[in-house]
Amino acid sequence: MRTNDFRIESDSVGEKLVPKRAYYGVQSLRAAENFDITGKRLCKEQIIALAEIKKAAAMANKQAGLLTDEVAYAIVKASDEIIEGKLHDAFICDPIQGGAGTSGNMNANEVIANRGNELLGGELGAYDRVHPNDHVNMGQSTNDVFPTSGKLAALKLIPRTLDELDLLYKSLLKKAEEFDDVIKMGRTQMQDAVPIRLGQEFHAYACVIKRDIARIKTAFEALKIINMGASAIGTGINVDTTYFKNIVPILSNVTGIDLTQAEDLVDGTQNLDVFVNASSSLKTLAVSLSKISNDLRLMSSGPRTGFGEINLPAKQNGSSIMPGKINPVIPEVMSQIAFNVIGNDFTITMAAEGGQLELNAFEPVIFYNLFESIETLANGVKTFRENCLDGITANKERIKQLVENSVGIITAIVPHVGYAASARIADRAIATGESVRALVIEENLLTEAELDEILDVFAMTQPGIAAKHLLEE
Repeated sequence: MRTNDFRIESDSVGEKLVPKRAYYGVQSLRAAENFDITGKRLCKEQIIALAEIKKAAAMANKQAGLLTDEVAYAIVKASDEIIEGKLHDAFICDPIQGGAGTSGNMNANEVIANRGNELLGGELGAYDRVHPNDHVNMGQSTNDVFPTSGKLAALKLIPRTLDELDLLYKSLLKKAEEFDDVIKMGRTQMQDAVPIRLGQEFHAYACVIKRDIARIKTAFEALKIINMGASAIGTGINVDTTYFKNIVPILSNVTGIDLTQAEDLVDGTQNLDVFVNASSSLKTLAVSLSKISNDLRLMSSGPRTGFGEINLPAKQNGSSIMPGKINPVIPEVMSQIAFNVIGNDFTITMAAEGGQLELNAFEPVIFYNLFESIETLANGVKTFRENCLDGITANKERIKQLVENSVGIITAIVPHVGYAASARIADRAIATGESVRALVIEENLLTEAELDEILDVFAMTQPGIAAKHLLEE
């Protein structure tokens, strides 16, 4: 190691060698060494969010007369470069870190200060023109900057997930229409129940996805309430009154997001229930998606020894030993994503619960898991729609055979011959393998014409039609 390749920086812990051309500083480097946890770094959305916050803070402090035009310009210019995608390699902190996000905040402060010094003709690491704490972090604390950056990042990430969900919803409606005339056996508790249209099942899937979209939108809307101006614990210590009044409106303009300052900044600093609620909406979606995936795997099972009612697109070989085997790999991966999201939600729940008094130190792991849930759901829903749902076809002959041979249609006969007689017919049909229709006629319970009307399976799937038949009896 050549010492002339490094500069010496110092902090409260002591001196440390920092690479000479690095835009990060001593506190960022210590964090990178202390928290080598995931092998990843802050996501680009959070890096940009941090830069947007620093830009807005510099503008607010300049309006308050606390920063010179020159220093404010340097901070804004450096922040803009980060917002444009530059200097991201200088953000070296792991997303899971101790210190309630101080490492991430200081990483941003040091990078912006160093770039600002450079813009003003100074040297990296000197901090004589732009200081990371005195200037870049002026009027702020990690405890309002870091949670705000997490909210902004989540708000930047969620639109793609919502777009994919909207496409999924439309695809499900299209399949519901395509399969509207396909009558199949409904099942409860994995046993034959009564007929249902395949289109009705897909329409039900569309309905739950529509509710999930609404839940997610409502939950993420609450992330627009931020605690900027709260400083360390929500009391606004060391915060100028002009800055306090202007920081949120300026940040709204910088981000293009309609942000609101928390009504109670102590509450806004210590309680993370909004992240639990946001994660919960994603967990609920994950449950819906996995349930749909379970159904598709069941209905496509076989293809000869299972239900075999629908055909999923063949995407890849299913076995290294069994020729011709095709597995439902897309619904399988969708469920695996769901399991991971549900696990992430539990982590977020426990991290939010783990806060103590005026601060929750566990925001880093909340953001890491929340961002992962948002992104993997978007990716999963996309492949679920493109590589599975849109290519599903109905195995109509198999479906018809199962309906005609099912004992479940006996339910439609109950109002006409009574429960006891119907139960006797059902037991005989199960024991002998004979059809319900044949046994009812054999026992002279109903005529062929009456059965034709009663066992109209399409009518059985339409409440209004079924009710009309009953009223006419």
